[in-house]
Amino acid sequence: MEFSIATLLSHFIDDKLVATKLLEKKLGCEDEEDAEKIQIALDALECMGILLKERGKYRRIPESNVVEAKLRCSSKGFCFAIQDEEDAEDIYVRETHLSNAWNGDRVLVRIIKEGTRRRSPEGEVRLILERANPSLLAQVKKQDEEYRAIPLDDRLLFELALQQNGENLEQAVNHLVHVCVLRYPIGEYPPLGIVTRILGSDAEAAADTDIVCCKHDLPQEFADGVKKALTKLPVTFDPAELANRKDWRSLLTFAFVEDMKRDHSPFIETAFTLEKNEAQHWQLGIHITDIAHYIATDSPLDRAARKRGTTVFLGEKVLPLFPEAITQLYSLKVGQDALSISVIITLDKNGQIIEFNIEPTVININHLLTYQQTQGILSNLDKIAPEEEALVERLKQLFFTLSPLVKAQRLQRGSFEIQLEPRSPFQDEGRSGVIVASSTFPIRSLLTELVILAGKSVAEHLSALVVPALYCIQPEPDGEELEDLCKLAINLGLDIKLNPEENISAKDYYNLTQAFSQSFAVRVLNYLLQSTLKSAKYSSHPGGHFGLVYDDCYTHCASPGQRYGDLLIQRILKLIFSEGRDRRTKQTKTGVDLYSSSCHGQITWNVLPPSTQEDLEETLHFLVTHLNDREKIAEDAEKDLDGLKKAEKMKERTGQVFRGLITGVQSYGFFVEIEDLLVEGLVHVSSLKDDWYEYRARHGCLVGRKNRIAYRLGDEVEVEVKSVDYYRQQIDLVTVGGGSTARSDDWDDD
Repeated sequence: MEFSIATLLSHFIDDKLVATKLLEKKLGCEDEEDAEKIQIALDALECMGILLKERGKYRRIPESNVVEAKLRCSSKGFCFAIQDEEDAEDIYVRETHLSNAWNGDRVLVRIIKEGTRRRSPEGEVRLILERANPSLLAQVKKQDEEYRAIPLDDRLLFELALQQNGENLEQAVNHLVHVCVLRYPIGEYPPLGIVTRILGSDAEAAADTDIVCCKHDLPQEFADGVKKALTKLPVTFDPAELANRKDWRSLLTFAFVEDMKRDHSPFIETAFTLEKNEAQHWQLGIHITDIAHYIATDSPLDRAARKRGTTVFLGEKVLPLFPEAITQLYSLKVGQDALSISVIITLDKNGQIIEFNIEPTVININHLLTYQQTQGILSNLDKIAPEEEALVERLKQLFFTLSPLVKAQRLQRGSFEIQLEPRSPFQDEGRSGVIVASSTFPIRSLLTELVILAGKSVAEHLSALVVPALYCIQPEPDGEELEDLCKLAINLGLDIKLNPEENISAKDYYNLTQAFSQSFAVRVLNYLLQSTLKSAKYSSHPGGHFGLVYDDCYTHCASPGQRYGDLLIQRILKLIFSEGRDRRTKQTKTGVDLYSSSCHGQITWNVLPPSTQEDLEETLHFLVTHLNDREKIAEDAEKDLDGLKKAEKMKERTGQVFRGLITGVQSYGFFVEIEDLLVEGLVHVSSLKDDWYEYRARHGCLVGRKNRIAYRLGDEVEVEVKSVDYYRQQIDLVTVGGGSTARSDDWDDD
């Protein structure tokens, strides 16, 4: 059993008393040793004044000047505590007030000095809730016959003493290693660790996926208990289960799989049907494999998946939510009956939703296609074999008629899309929070339009039934993030009408993408625009989604085998199917259809039993922060791998000259985006040896005193790759040519 103080405290809600036995059950206590660990933690929290013991039970003591936050530290030693709440102030924490907390740790911070207009509030770490670095990358050094590990992350301001563990530490000296932390610093005792793996002589000699996995502490294997649990899973379902489900096996059903080859079998979780009903309305079926039928709550497989939170995609390497045996068993297959949860959406001729049903079903897939195969079929309609005519007709209806109509409805709401090559393997918008449209495979984004409808329908249903649920929200971006990008676009001669001081809308982003499409630097501009968006995140309350322009609610539901949040949504739907009350009392003659959107607005009672409702609320309270953390780690890891690959590519091209665009200017130099590769490097001001350059903040440029050469946002320059720091992904450039002539107003005082 593993648990953190954050996990333990998450079970204390609304000043309620909580019994030790209940905590043992919630935390997966298996024996007396586990129970003793929980009791030790409870005693310590009681001594610290965090918990109060009454009649053998515990409750949380509310503290008005204490907040929960995550530490973000710099290499210079100062830190800020970042609160989870949107727009909450960051809290400055001096190095002397860290109480041995490290960068990334989740902590309780006591406010010791209120903030002012110019200064952030100041705080001190009262309690470390959860450690973010159970392992780390380090370089081994030897001094006075002692081995020490120096973290590569310069935000971790300490050294670890290394304990012998059978490895020859002498071989690890001056090498890059993966270190597991055995003991965090306590008083005068330094942190202690063991070397679990020697990765290479330095970062460049190590495999990039190993670096990313070790840096972000991503598990690459499943525990023995999880592997053992696989042997007890059913290979197929009980035929008696069919009596509880609607039979969709007779309809033409097809599914899609990404073209990229990975080291893990693709999880085919979603299939589609498309029919016309008697009223000649479209009836779109989105059928999601019923993973919740096989994976029991709090089973070893469930606990392992909950801890991972999401599948992580590192190029060809996949760190799955479940072991591959789950994929082999429950991924949708051609010609095989499969249990599913289906979202059946009825749309009119304009692509607007009329109604929808969400119900347990059984399906059987007729065709499984890659995106490339589908694109090929739709590009060669004159070469269709007779046996494929029915499938081709459905594909034409799906991609030439229905999807464009749904897309038009989204754009009419004021939404937008970004023209780049999509990297997400998820069929919805994934972690980006926006539809990324591919020019290579446009059907990919058209399919995303339809999967998003399923997420919207499920969210509306859960909200209308007033059951606890997990929603996907995306906050509005900060206007300041767009300011430099707008200046860059204007300097490129684009007609940009945007006031960053006003609230930014998705319509503004749509207008920007339209303006960017007229520029030679459209890829760079779209790439930078995507980086201004805030990450989507989970919430237990309905909320708006900026990129999709949903003001009320939206959720993810199409990948229960790859995202734990989707699995949780599936379980909530199944609770409605099995325990939901369709009428106020048993004496009421007729009830509502809990499977259908037709019941919305008619329910004036609690759909779920009180105990089920309460358990769900507690589960969501505990999981929201955890799942957001896991999504952030996955996103950072995937970006890290992308950065390492770019750094490796540029390392090989040291000395070569590229054409690029100046995308940022600071007093210490300017940033250049190499257009063909979407790689950013820095030209440091010290490398500009032909003159003395002054920074003009108002005009976003560096100006030479004598030669009147300016380097400003939007200027094209030729740069040579001078050096590359592979691990830090820092690329140093020097100018070879380009820039512009300084204008008279560049010399105005800032």
